[in-house]
Amino acid sequence: MVNNQSSDFPLLAASGLSKSFGGVKAVDNVEIQVMNGSITGLIGPNGAGKTTLFNLLSNFIRSDRGRVIFDGEPVEHLPPHKIAQQGMVRTFQVARTLSRLSVLENMLLAAQKQTGENFWQVQFQQHQIAKEQKELQERAMFLLESVGLAQKAQDYAGSLSGGQRKLLEMGRALMTNPKLILLDEPAAGVNPRLIDEICERIAVWNKEGMTFLIIEHNMDVIMSLCNQVWVLAEGQNLADGAPKDIQRNSKVLEAYLGK
Repeated sequence: MVNNQSSDFPLLAASGLSKSFGGVKAVDNVEIQVMNGSITGLIGPNGAGKTTLFNLLSNFIRSDRGRVIFDGEPVEHLPPHKIAQQGMVRTFQVARTLSRLSVLENMLLAAQKQTGENFWQVQFQQHQIAKEQKELQERAMFLLESVGLAQKAQDYAGSLSGGQRKLLEMGRALMTNPKLILLDEPAAGVNPRLIDEICERIAVWNKEGMTFLIIEHNMDVIMSLCNQVWVLAEGQNLADGAPKDIQRNSKVLEAYLGK
């Protein structure tokens, strides 16, 4: 499944990231790099700071200090929606869908910079808006087909299973034409058959040029998909390297299994 065609420069590079909550250092001077075209894994024991790091990278939480460079530009000062517009989007441990809208409507809402969002353009560019809506609907249906949800397009999003909601969230992220997707535990709470399907989708999108950073506790997912793996423990960098090297790293084994 692994795509080894990554470029020689990092699409995402963070350094010195730190965040404390009260007296607890959730993330302490952490660095991470994600090479363009790669599938990069982020692992660590519970409480290691993985999701907090995701929140800092996407600026859902402001860091106390540190830098985040995305596609050659600093983004740590930008609000999350601006970072998403620049091409870095994320999913969540618990998939966030608008349950009373249809699956298709959830997809269409993710499209950015729509002509119809401007009041004056609604008045004077109705033909352009209609053309754009048709194109967006075709793209949404194409992506729903790619995640196996085309037959659910008119169903309420709230009727989907947990695994299907994660697939919808991935499809919705793709509607933004991202350069990098941060996936927070895509396999958590998902039945094994659907885990295989999610992994296959990620591998296909990666071959088509998409870059991923994935938090995952399922080591089979990490080891089968990833080019590079970064390990956190107690809010700090512990190790990074190829999956086969991480599997036999004594510090990593100790962090997971204890002394």
